[in-house]
Amino acid sequence: MAVVLQIAVTAVAVWASLLIPGIELSGGTPAGRLATLIVVALIFGLVNAVLKPIAKTLGCLLYILTLGLFGLVVNALLYWLTGSLAAQLGLPFTVDGFWPAFWGAIIVSVVTGLLGLALRSRESLPQR
Repeated sequence: MAVVLQIAVTAVAVWASLLIPGIELSGGTPAGRLATLIVVALIFGLVNAVLKPIAKTLGCLLYILTLGLFGLVVNALLYWLTGSLAAQLGLPFTVDGFWPAFWGAIIVSVVTGLLGLALRSRESLPQR
């Protein structure tokens, strides 16, 4: 159940990133757009699970030298890669360049964090 909830949260965060010019989810029915968002969330989760630890390990010195700001670049590159993989799979989701990916990754991080915080605080409330 936690995995499904995480995918849903990521899909909402990706949907929020569509506000950035250069990040697009084109055409289709509302159900098709929702399915695309879910698949993109899955791709983004897999990309982060596989490549982010490798990037953190290889870029450890850059993380230290930039006081963690290099993480923003890594997140942007992973989001850009997600857009490329989605396009290769024929999904109508595109990320047109580094800067849209940079701002989109920031939005995804903030929205995911806020939704995760809200869901965790909701779980800690006493049940009636």
